[in-house]
Amino acid sequence: MNYESTSIAGDRQLLTGPDAAPRSRRRAVIVGIVIVLLVVVGAVWAFGRKGGDAPATKGPPPAAAGALPKVTVVVPGRDTVTRAVSGTGSLAARREMPVGVVGEGGLVTRVLVEPGSWVSAGQVLATVDRSVQAQTAESLSAQVRVARADAQIAQTELDRSNQLVERGFVSKADIDRKTATRDAANARVRVAQAQLAETQARNRRLDIRAPAAGLVLTRAVEPGQVVGGSSGVLFRIAMGGQMEMRAQLSEADLANVRTGSAAEVVPVGDTRVFKGQVWQVAPVIDPQTRQGIARIALNYDPALRPGGFASARIGAGASTAPLLPESAVLSDDKGSYVYLVDAQNKVVRRDVRVAEVSDEGALIASGLMGDERVVASAGAFLNPGQEVVPVRAAAAAARKE
Repeated sequence: MNYESTSIAGDRQLLTGPDAAPRSRRRAVIVGIVIVLLVVVGAVWAFGRKGGDAPATKGPPPAAAGALPKVTVVVPGRDTVTRAVSGTGSLAARREMPVGVVGEGGLVTRVLVEPGSWVSAGQVLATVDRSVQAQTAESLSAQVRVARADAQIAQTELDRSNQLVERGFVSKADIDRKTATRDAANARVRVAQAQLAETQARNRRLDIRAPAAGLVLTRAVEPGQVVGGSSGVLFRIAMGGQMEMRAQLSEADLANVRTGSAAEVVPVGDTRVFKGQVWQVAPVIDPQTRQGIARIALNYDPALRPGGFASARIGAGASTAPLLPESAVLSDDKGSYVYLVDAQNKVVRRDVRVAEVSDEGALIASGLMGDERVVASAGAFLNPGQEVVPVRAAAAAARKE
């Protein structure tokens, strides 16, 4: 009993002692902090619940709108594009002239030109021995002089007889005979002159001459060689030095090429571009290869060697049609197509027909008007009906990309 009284008295002394007031203040502060925390937690919970109860009819949250893919679209319009077709082929002389023996032939004494030489019309390319033919010509020349002398004597006798016929010393019949003798002598002169001219012409034909001005391409004769009519071609000459390329084109491409179309030719092993013009389009198509030849006239240049190989790009007219970047045109089993973005920003497939693909882009022959929004790239990752966010780009810039 005394122990309990002592404990109670001690507790009272602790509560009423000098440290009682600070302990009470600390307890009050702690209680206040706990209350504030509870109020904050309750407010956060209340606001969160209010947001979760909001109706979902006001549209998707901002994160959902950002999930739509962005695609670059172009409005191609309609451009005037110069069409061109490409082909390969061989270089050749535009007009190649084979030169051989025209006359009787014989032993070649001199060859005066080499391949690559420029010659004029009638220039001697090679000479043939004419020692025998020269003697024949000299003989005929002498016969001409004899015939002229006979004709002169006949004319003198006729003139003398005409003076005597008036005096009655010569009859009319003698005059007629002397006139006929004079005419026969003149005829023999002309015959002798014709024979001499023929022989001289034959002798001139012994020389091998250029039929026209041009460039010597090949030479197949040497001094000491005996040539004749069966010797074949001794020289080949490109008339005027004019060259050409015989471009082989497909049947479809050849149908678009016209005489006078401009062309660019690049020989193999050279980077230079030679300007030319189509001067002939083949009237027939090879039934085996289904190809035809367009002949392109070219000016002479040492780089254009006949027999060489070259590539050509030929103008095939101009077309006005939509022009798209190549990345915009896709293809599958059904053919070529593009993806459009409609007014609801949804992807729509459109089948097209491509007329030509060049460095400028893909020329669309049909399927587009030019005012559509066409997906420029990444079309392979889209599906019809898919909603996208279109980002418009300039058509020219898209084609460069």
